Amino acid sequence: MRKYKTVFMRGGTSKGCMFHREDLPEDRSLWDSIFLQAMGDPDPKQIDGMGGTVSSNNKIVIVWKSDEPNVDVEYLVGQVIVGKSQVDYKSNCGNMTAAVGPYAVEEGMVEAAEPAVTVRMLNRNTDKYINVVVPCENGTFAQDGDCRIAGVDGTAAELKVNFLNPAGAKTGKLLPTGNVLDVLDIPGFGKIEATILDVSNPMVLVRAEDIGMTGTELPEEINQNGRVCGLLEKIRGTAACLMGFAKDLEDAAANSPAVPKVGFFTKPVSFTDIAGQTVEKGDMDLCARVISVFKCHKACPLTSASSISVAAFLEGSVIRNTIGAPAEGRETVRIGHPSGVMTMYPYIEKENGELRLPSVAVQRTARRIMEGTLYIRN
Repeated sequence: MRKYKTVFMRGGTSKGCMFHREDLPEDRSLWDSIFLQAMGDPDPKQIDGMGGTVSSNNKIVIVWKSDEPNVDVEYLVGQVIVGKSQVDYKSNCGNMTAAVGPYAVEEGMVEAAEPAVTVRMLNRNTDKYINVVVPCENGTFAQDGDCRIAGVDGTAAELKVNFLNPAGAKTGKLLPTGNVLDVLDIPGFGKIEATILDVSNPMVLVRAEDIGMTGTELPEEINQNGRVCGLLEKIRGTAACLMGFAKDLEDAAANSPAVPKVGFFTKPVSFTDIAGQTVEKGDMDLCARVISVFKCHKACPLTSASSISVAAFLEGSVIRNTIGAPAEGRETVRIGHPSGVMTMYPYIEKENGELRLPSVAVQRTARRIMEGTLYIRN
């Protein structure tokens, strides 16, 4: 058996294995085998590994100290594809980004400072910069606090995750097609209005009603609906082709399963979340569901929430056309999702007629769950 140090952490509503780059082989071609065995792939049940059978519980994060000025640490995210011998490095994970800051402090990569230290990070999936404000006490990350986020039991210390200049993470453009609103021609379905954005990660958004859904369905109901899952994958694949990630729908499913993500939304509406609690329509600005690697996410991926929040502010987008313009002076977007509500802070500017996105911020929490030795077969 080969042995590798790892820390198992929750970041936001995701969790996975954190590695120091120096603890992994220099030859990156050897990494996938380690990560796949860590999670127990290709068995979809992942019995022989640490994976949790859904994309949000199959994250790999590699972290190292940066040599770049004004950057403390760099990190790369790997998405283990459940049931396949495949690790996708095309996109960042916003939730696990929240774990990188505390991890860097706990591992001594960044010196703790009370009451908080700002960890300056560079994501190497997207070459985008993120600042995470990490509360500290007694020389390390202060895990305890009163911050509560939907989809996670209990409370913890608040982490302010600020994605800097997140537009064009993979395509170089906020609007990869050049349009705020696109009309996609979906094989076997017909035409459908969509907004395609690239904010931290590429995303395609459609109305729930346009695909025969209410927008309040819970993940299991969505996952069991073969018609809707098939349609959403066609929508996602069509957008992937438009964005240059795939040559056709089959290629998109096989070789770009995590990019872009696809989601559907509706106007604010009360629903029962996965914990059986009522989520009131007055607590949200829209209700959304996001598909991540062929399954409905049990909350809302943070990078997807970034795209959704920006779309809500873009005049002419499918969201803005549906829910209307934000109230005067409003700076937040509250997104209802299967586990509750999350609040996003998109900062949009217009300069010389061009849209700029200096940052998108969100409140998250994270926790160190386990540290130890990972055993990998030779």
